[in-house]
Amino acid sequence: MSPSRHPSPTWPEARQIAFDCALPLAPVEVPLPSAAGHTLTRDVAALQTLPHYDSSAMDGWAVNGSGPWVLADHGSFLSPGSASVIATGGRVPAGAQSILRKESGQIHQNADGRPLLRLNDNAKEGEPGPGRHIRPAGEEAAAGEVLIPAGTTLNPGHIALAAVAGHDSLQVQPRPVVGIVLTGSEVVTAGVPDPGQVRDTFGPQLGTVIVMLGGTPAGPVRIGDSYTEWLAALGGSKAFPGRMPDVTITTGGTGCSETDHFRAAVAALGGQLLLDGIAMRPGHPAVLAALPDGRFVVGLPGNPLAAMMALTTIGAPLLEALGGRPLGAVGQATSAADIDPCPGRTRLIPCRFIEGLAFPATHTGPGMMRGLAWADGVMAVPPGGVQSGEPVPVLPLPWTQSNETIVSTTNRVRSTAWDA
Repeated sequence: MSPSRHPSPTWPEARQIAFDCALPLAPVEVPLPSAAGHTLTRDVAALQTLPHYDSSAMDGWAVNGSGPWVLADHGSFLSPGSASVIATGGRVPAGAQSILRKESGQIHQNADGRPLLRLNDNAKEGEPGPGRHIRPAGEEAAAGEVLIPAGTTLNPGHIALAAVAGHDSLQVQPRPVVGIVLTGSEVVTAGVPDPGQVRDTFGPQLGTVIVMLGGTPAGPVRIGDSYTEWLAALGGSKAFPGRMPDVTITTGGTGCSETDHFRAAVAALGGQLLLDGIAMRPGHPAVLAALPDGRFVVGLPGNPLAAMMALTTIGAPLLEALGGRPLGAVGQATSAADIDPCPGRTRLIPCRFIEGLAFPATHTGPGMMRGLAWADGVMAVPPGGVQSGEPVPVLPLPWTQSNETIVSTTNRVRSTAWDA
């Protein structure tokens, strides 16, 4: 295992390291029902003309010539002066010149007792006009025409279009599978904890956050504080018997006490530490490691707010890289408060946005969740602090990233801003 970096990398450096260490996962072919929400990696073209035959846009009759029309049996050719019943989407027989709407015609008997189609009083002037209510083949797309370009994030409409174009599956960028390992023998999962116990804050929400960050959660697996349990969990095959996770996220165990086995387990598996501590607060003891088989391990601190700050700092960029997405931009907002310097460290402070100003939240200790629960984003205050009225970098939270009114993410923060 490589030694820890001293001094610890800055917050923006850590984000960049976590992004640069991984390449996008190889594209996969998925059936249409599973493709929505994924990014398309290969153009979708029409496998034939759309529609691939002349079809009717109305229920009624296909007609050849001017009326009245002798009602003919269904066939491949419609002779002059004849008509045949047709339904919406039905194939227009050869020889048909237009479609007469069902509302505009009625059937009579001619002198020979044969059914005869005539216009009724509801027919409009000039009806049926030439080509009226016929959807010509190729009207929507020509064979081979690209309908959905690579790079598109697929929605249900795209899926339906791909089906119409003749596709059964699509090539997409897969979401990284993220194994969740929850640690701590003192953790309880229900009820009010007794003194010496802590309520599990990771289990109920970590999987949801991973989905918001573009991953597919696996687990969670709960282990105690023994080295043997840590080694088995990070080994992956027994802890996650299905597909091996691309990333394993652990909670706790990143300190230096006798019950912290993250580094020892990574070393035993032949792994390498890519990040061992970050110059930020809270979340300093976050760790990122790479295993020889190409998997990654993200070690989050045990305190819940510190863990979330670490996850947004290194977990999010790692999942973006594996998912073939760009590194998330950092926005800027105007600070509504003076925030003291924290020499050598970036302070990550949950905040609320009110009329374009970023107000630091209260109850933002490393072990607190109250401030984060009502936050709109996270102020990344440089080591030199910030004065009220000055711009401050802001990182959207996973659950606020789609709200463009909260924070502009168009101005990427330059690394020189962190040298103060």
